[in-house]
Amino acid sequence: MADAATDPAEEPAGRSKKPLILGLVGALVLGGGAFFAIYSGMILGGGDEAAHAADGHGDADESALGTVTFVEVEPLVISLGPDSRSRHLRFRAQLEVTPTYQQEVALLMPRVLDVLNSYLRAVEAAEFEKPTALITLRAQMLRRVQLVTGQGRVRDLLITEFVLN
Repeated sequence: MADAATDPAEEPAGRSKKPLILGLVGALVLGGGAFFAIYSGMILGGGDEAAHAADGHGDADESALGTVTFVEVEPLVISLGPDSRSRHLRFRAQLEVTPTYQQEVALLMPRVLDVLNSYLRAVEAAEFEKPTALITLRAQMLRRVQLVTGQGRVRDLLITEFVLN
């Protein structure tokens, strides 16, 4: 009789997985719809740029590119110390400037060259051989150039050549 109480035919039926599947499908559809709405610009902006381009006033990227001007920095050759594996550093860069300040930055180029040359000569030779050297040096040089040229004139320093030989 004890066996009759635990009859496998009388086990309760398992729960239905239908609500779980419907919930997952609903979440995927809503997530996909939200992604499309944000990506296409229907939500959180982007509509003005698309309307501007549709009016024939040009692409939205053209206005961003029109606000960029580059001023070339003369190439520098820095002699490294006797304890360095390399003997010289060849360095070339360009400054990304606001177009209204292009002439002023060009006039200040002797000061820019002086500050870059002075900084690069002061850096220890072992610093050049680190994997993160270029990132650190670029940030330091940009800060010094911004101090020389003034607030808001130089946006970025683009290193075009950095060769140790």
